[in-house]
Amino acid sequence: MSWMELSLDTTHEAVDWVCTLLAETIDINDIYITQYVESDAANSDWTFTMRLYLPYDVSARTGVEKIANLLSPLHRTGMTTAIQTNIVENKITDASKALVHPIGERFIIVNSDTPAQSEIADKITLKLQKTLAFGSGLHPATIVSLRLLERYITPEMQVLDFGSGSGILSVAIAKLGANVLALDNDSVAVQATQETVTLNNVEQQVQVIQGSLGCGSELGHWMSVNTVNDVSKVEAKDTFDLIVANIFARVHIALADDFREALRQNQAQPGLLITAGFTTDHEESVTTALTEAGFEVIDCERLNEWVALTHQCNS
Repeated sequence: MSWMELSLDTTHEAVDWVCTLLAETIDINDIYITQYVESDAANSDWTFTMRLYLPYDVSARTGVEKIANLLSPLHRTGMTTAIQTNIVENKITDASKALVHPIGERFIIVNSDTPAQSEIADKITLKLQKTLAFGSGLHPATIVSLRLLERYITPEMQVLDFGSGSGILSVAIAKLGANVLALDNDSVAVQATQETVTLNNVEQQVQVIQGSLGCGSELGHWMSVNTVNDVSKVEAKDTFDLIVANIFARVHIALADDFREALRQNQAQPGLLITAGFTTDHEESVTTALTEAGFEVIDCERLNEWVALTHQCNS
């Protein structure tokens, strides 16, 4: 059987969005991602090459046009190349889907189908399946979050992963020895988190709940202001040693007081909050809101325009 192969190059920032958009047309597991290989000596912003396949029949061209239209906003803004097409007899092999993606000093992220021999002995392996949830482990906001988590998580901590997405941060926290409440108001993300927790065998350390913290139950879905179902409000006071929240700036600002109330007030070991999910354009507004709520910034990680901050509760 012949196939119409569609390929494009994309960035760290866009790979999640490409997968999400393509899932409207094809099975997410039929998207193949490999490391980008430069074709010449020129510098490039591309990080990954994505491939997908359509049966080469009378409807192939229509399918290509539909996918091109879906991805056109990302192409227009320079986050992907134009789609290239080619007629092939075989799809890419499963082996070439495998990615080993080092992050920080301690982590590697691998696809669930990556061979065990590809893992690195002295690294913490985080296994991840492709999902529709934001935070595949490839987005810069996730990367800077992981860099800070590896510095501040200690065994036996009680941690809240607020806006758990794919669950990759919850798994990382658990593999560093802490206990985690993974919280998200999106049912797709809750399912993805649970699957990622199970895939990584950390069910004993991670509890996954659909809901939100404090006034977050009134803010709506992370992609809009609407929720399909009522969102449960999780009451938490002096509960957590650390909160990590990889979410939009507007949610950080709205929940500043709720974050402070949920953290343990211990003068010997003040509660910590790691905020991410926003760019430098929003850094000042997030920092101002959290300072007014009683936090101070003690650490920072940046990748391109994306930023993650560690805040400490003032006594």
